[in-house]
Amino acid sequence: MEKIQPHNLILDLTLDFSVAVIEYAEQLEALRKFVVANQLLKSGTSIGANVREAQNAESKADFIHKFKVAAKEVEETEYWLLLCQRVASYPNPEHLQKDLHSIKKIISKIIISSKSKS
Repeated sequence: MEKIQPHNLILDLTLDFSVAVIEYAEQLEALRKFVVANQLLKSGTSIGANVREAQNAESKADFIHKFKVAAKEVEETEYWLLLCQRVASYPNPEHLQKDLHSIKKIISKIIISSKSKS
């Protein structure tokens, strides 16, 4: 019998964000913006992968480490989205930037909270 997982906001947000990044990267690829599309696809989907991996961390330190890696991927993704925003021939990434800002705040709070419980 499959165990039902409780609702986890950060898992849901990062999975939805990954889907949105894939769709945006497909728009970029249609415009032949392959390099930026690939970089954004890697960093943007890595956030959720690291958050998910943290759910099965071997220790509190491992959990915090995985979330710190996710935070680094957030920073890289912010860079690529800012670059897209500044290039006139790229589709507007504002919706992704807004979602990423929310994710960044939650990840930061999780890291701070986890450290303070040591």
